[in-house]
Amino acid sequence: MPDHPEDTAAAAAPLQVELLPVLRDNYLFVLHDGRRAAVVDPAVDAPAIAWLKQRELELVAVLQTHHHSDHIGGTPGLLRVWPAAEVVAARADRQRIPFQTRGVADGDRFSLLGQPVEVLEVPGHTRAHLAFHLPAQGELFCGDTLFAGGCGRLFEGTPAQMQASLARLAALPADTRVWCAHEYTEANLRWAAAERPDDGAIAERLRTVRLTRALGRPTIPSSIGEERRTNLFVRAADAEELAALRSSKEGWAG
Repeated sequence: MPDHPEDTAAAAAPLQVELLPVLRDNYLFVLHDGRRAAVVDPAVDAPAIAWLKQRELELVAVLQTHHHSDHIGGTPGLLRVWPAAEVVAARADRQRIPFQTRGVADGDRFSLLGQPVEVLEVPGHTRAHLAFHLPAQGELFCGDTLFAGGCGRLFEGTPAQMQASLARLAALPADTRVWCAHEYTEANLRWAAAERPDDGAIAERLRTVRLTRALGRPTIPSSIGEERRTNLFVRAADAEELAALRSSKEGWAG
């Protein structure tokens, strides 16, 4: 993804990250430098187009974590407005994300608006799920692999894959901001508090999240440190424990 020459000099300037609520509980994310922008996982196009045009930002890239429609559904509409925008997605998922223009895989690195991005393969929710890590400014866009207080359903992967993916993300610096794609935090923590009623850290986080939601505010971003402390899936010691927790969460009626 070629950057303008001036990006080299501005490489240390952090990008702004904006969160846009869409659909029932999705978030899409806009990263921008005041002139140009990238969008992560646009479920729909209209809110992103309106937001970008209001601020006179040029869309130069779309990042896709996985192929589900509530993550890629808005990309064709964005490309109709900004046809030169690059679409970064899993090379292994080209059939299911056919409009990608840059196929990437684990360990690939590229520059996004002057900031380095690392590609992490984190299968479990889907077989070709990616996360995008911006190490210089401590941002992680993890789609539906890691949620605040939870993790994604295992639609195409195994408990072992998900446990390994979560352990990989949990090894990032504690202050890394976690931008997950759904507002599931309160439900995840209500389940976790029922599962571990004596866990004070989970209880305290749940209280904070309830207050945040009562004010109509998002609970995203979280942080890697917070997930290490209070996310039972991240804390799972092995695949068997994660599988048991996943079964409990899916059967929970709370």
